[in-house]
Amino acid sequence: SVAYQIGQLLTETGAEVIEIDLRSTQDGDVVVLHDRTLDRTTDGEGAVVETTLSDLRLLAAGMGQTIPTYEEVLELVSGTNTQLLLDLKVTSYDEVRKIVRLTEKHGLVLNVIVAARSLDELRTIQSLNPNLRTLAFMPRRDQVEAYAAAGADIIRLFIDWIREDPDLVAKVHSLGRAIWTTSLTAPREELEELMEYGVNGFLTDFPKMIAQLRVELKDASGEIRSDCSSHWVL
Repeated sequence: SVAYQIGQLLTETGAEVIEIDLRSTQDGDVVVLHDRTLDRTTDGEGAVVETTLSDLRLLAAGMGQTIPTYEEVLELVSGTNTQLLLDLKVTSYDEVRKIVRLTEKHGLVLNVIVAARSLDELRTIQSLNPNLRTLAFMPRRDQVEAYAAAGADIIRLFIDWIREDPDLVAKVHSLGRAIWTTSLTAPREELEELMEYGVNGFLTDFPKMIAQLRVELKDASGEIRSDCSSHWVL
């Protein structure tokens, strides 16, 4: 089954979370697509928000795939331990509300982490369902306290922020929050450096490399060091 294949993929790569980008169609459906437009990843063109779901269904998205809806993804991962990180590329309250309600409908609130790009968006998510875990995609590094106070469970720090202010990691941890960073194609040496700083999770293109580094950073007792948690992100 597809659910089994997803589980196998996560096991083989060492990833624990899959990030997906959500956008709304012209007729209000929620689909999974990274880009604002269809031009780069499909054989169509134009903005997703200006295209109906029925028209999106006609497009090829590579390797015989079509653009999935968020609900279809929820159906695929239902019954598995798959964790989803939602990068919301939507703007209105009604759009965010629909995403939250779909997540609740499929009983996957505890399997979903929602990324918030503003304090208002974070508060909206909290108001719709306080049990949803949230990841703060802060635009500025001086907003740690504000996002923590608003209820963010995880704080995303950019690599440059950590290098420029190593005390930032301790600051986030002192507030009881985990730290993830966007490393994507960062080399092994850089990932190891970030683990040494105390980063808890990575949005990465190389989950196998990070899983291996985790093993290497175990202490003599065989336990993961206290500054390295189990949240590794694909």
